[in-house]
Amino acid sequence: MRTAALAVAAMLLPASAATPSIPQDRPTTLAATPPMGWNSWNKFGCAIDENKVRHVADAIVASGMRDAGYRYVVVDDCWQNARDADGTILADTTRFPSGMRALSDYVHARGMLFGLYSDAGTKTCGGRPGSEGHEYQDARTYARWGVDYLKYDWCSTGTRNGQEAYRTMAAALAEAGAATGRPILLSICEWGTNKPWLWSPQVGQMWRTTGDIADRWNTSANGYDNGVVTIVDLNEPLWPFAGPGHWNDPDMLEVGNGHLSDIEYRSHFSLWAMMAAPLIAGNDVAAMTDATRTILTNREVIAVDQDPLGRQGHRVWRDGDRDIWTRPLTGGRRALLFFNRGATAARIAASWDQLDWPQHLRAHVRDLWAHRDLPMASGTLAADVAPHGVAMFVVTP
Repeated sequence: MRTAALAVAAMLLPASAATPSIPQDRPTTLAATPPMGWNSWNKFGCAIDENKVRHVADAIVASGMRDAGYRYVVVDDCWQNARDADGTILADTTRFPSGMRALSDYVHARGMLFGLYSDAGTKTCGGRPGSEGHEYQDARTYARWGVDYLKYDWCSTGTRNGQEAYRTMAAALAEAGAATGRPILLSICEWGTNKPWLWSPQVGQMWRTTGDIADRWNTSANGYDNGVVTIVDLNEPLWPFAGPGHWNDPDMLEVGNGHLSDIEYRSHFSLWAMMAAPLIAGNDVAAMTDATRTILTNREVIAVDQDPLGRQGHRVWRDGDRDIWTRPLTGGRRALLFFNRGATAARIAASWDQLDWPQHLRAHVRDLWAHRDLPMASGTLAADVAPHGVAMFVVTP
């Protein structure tokens, strides 16, 4: 199915989007598993500065998040404020007086990677200078600063062709990264407007599939404040398009930002792991609760997200507020998730048929949130699930 989709994308690609070319040997190891890290936007928005970024970077290390796999520290919109006479992008010296190279060095010294934000239009979503017409110049600047990750947004683009815009920046990043020996990951952030899952696997390493997430449980789908469940239902059907080096991105995590319960945040995190989504934390790591840290550093759930087979999970059964999701894992294992969307507790049961297994097969069951092995199972597995909660297992034949 993925091959067919890419063939359709090739037929749909307009001539204007065919140039510039992108090296076909670009390293898939850049995102062999979904990228993990932190981004400033969900918590701080435009109220970001170098001290906050440094405090978060230190907290990612101290909390164990870095060692759990969170690698990228990404400064989102509003770090830039102008271009000089030669067109070179300039950081806001009031908020970032030490400069972006110094901040990049600070992050790198702590064993992590550094990311920035830009936009394919004339202005960013926050009204700062965008990269349209400056792609190669900006890419070279970012490379000099030691940037490892670029989130590339889609505001103020007018009638610009999406495929052309992202292919241009991808080629610019490839050239700049090759010159420095430091590849730069491209995070495509055009909200699913141009169906990037059809054409992005040879352009970027991840692409947004929906409008922006909000710290809400459920909303009507829209461009800027989609709840967790809303985004899950928009992203889930796209599971055939994800794989090593190219991932569906249902947006950054809201875990710990305060408007949902810990049970709901645990569901949020679990569903992102089942969907092989990039795990980009968006909270104030330096001030998070123990409960938030426990969710974000659950290594058993992270291992599902990071499974090297790279197959995105999907829903195999739904009855009212009850969902069953499965995801193939390496070694013939399956991740199995029971999701209760409703406001009352529910019992959910899965049969081995839903795992594509024979009924007589006996299997080991590991509860990923209780961190314990359950009795061997054969044919079925059932659990009581809290309102808005999940039960998540790895089942090994």
